[in-house]
Amino acid sequence: MTNLIDALKQNEVIVEFTKIDTGELRVMPCTLNSEIAGKDLHVKNITEGDTVVMWALDKKAWRDVRVSTIKQWYIK
Repeated sequence: MTNLIDALKQNEVIVEFTKIDTGELRVMPCTLNSEIAGKDLHVKNITEGDTVVMWALDKKAWRDVRVSTIKQWYIK
């Protein structure tokens, strides 16, 4: 997950994961870069146990994604 976190800090990243509640595939553009988000993003704990916290660009809100549900991720 270190590579994903590094990518999120520098870029817009597309994360594809399975939603826990519905089982559907979610394709989420996200970042941890304040310039890309257009918002001051300060996160104390990016990883919390088995989840990664990231800013969802489409929802303009924080989301935590369970690592085990991530199918793939790539830099946009």
